[in-house]
Amino acid sequence: MKNEFERLSARQPLELVSMKGEYELPAPSSGQRNDITAWQECVNNSMAQLEHQAVRIENLELMSQHGCNAWKVYNETLIHMIECAQKDLQKLRKKIQDLNWQRKNTQLSSGAKLREMESTWVSLVSKNYEIERAIILLENEVYLLKQTGVESNDDI
Repeated sequence: MKNEFERLSARQPLELVSMKGEYELPAPSSGQRNDITAWQECVNNSMAQLEHQAVRIENLELMSQHGCNAWKVYNETLIHMIECAQKDLQKLRKKIQDLNWQRKNTQLSSGAKLREMESTWVSLVSKNYEIERAIILLENEVYLLKQTGVESNDDI
């Protein structure tokens, strides 16, 4: 990748694919022209390249016969997977929305209960305060009555 970016930044043209080596059938060098083993290696190389080309042709034929259909099936499978994922997403969004509505309703009803309970508590605290005040007044009255009663008893 680094070399390719350097080539692009230097604005150099793309190198053509070299056909040497892979598609050449070289004869034995001039010193080995009379050597049977060298010729045998050249023949073996040519047979291997011929078989390689035959396999490539067979693969291309298979691709032309079945390649389009395989891609169509693959694309249909992807489309089906996307549709299923979108349906699942919609279901999850609905569940989230339902859960949020449920939470909101619970919080609203709990808030109302809390306000009601707070009001009841304030009312009870006020009543307790009034009762305590009444008790203090009554205790004072009793004390005063005892004081006046003691004074009147002393007079007898």
